[in-house]
Amino acid sequence: MKSMIAVVICSLFALSPAYAQDKAEPKKAAPAVEKKAEIKAEKKAEINTAEKKAEKAEKKADMKAEKPKKEPSEAQKKQQERMKDCNAKADGKSGDDRKKFMSSCLKGDDGKKEPSAAQKKQQERMKDCNVKAEGKSGDDRKKFMSTCLKG
Repeated sequence: MKSMIAVVICSLFALSPAYAQDKAEPKKAAPAVEKKAEIKAEKKAEINTAEKKAEKAEKKADMKAEKPKKEPSEAQKKQQERMKDCNAKADGKSGDDRKKFMSSCLKGDDGKKEPSAAQKKQQERMKDCNVKAEGKSGDDRKKFMSTCLKG
């Protein structure tokens, strides 16, 4: 009996290091081996992304090849022609002057529109009052022009 107890105790001591061993953490490889593994993984990732990009490009090219370009509508053609004409007329202009000109030109206002009857009447009145106000200046001229324009 004593010998049996001794055998059991000895076997417990012999097997205890095997059970106490930490199996959760795998053994780490040498740093050089790890670095090679990382480089291989990066190369695979680069190859995969390059392949995916190539596939996307092929799909886009296929889609473009399948769809023929749509012809512009009549309104679009008219607008394109107007744009060409206005660009030709705006040659030499720049900055805000060009923006204003292009805006009015594209709307159809070429700046050659005739003034309305009321505008013509006002312009005539301005001319007459300017002629009558010759020789006056400052506040006297302002007062005179105000009363003259009011009629």
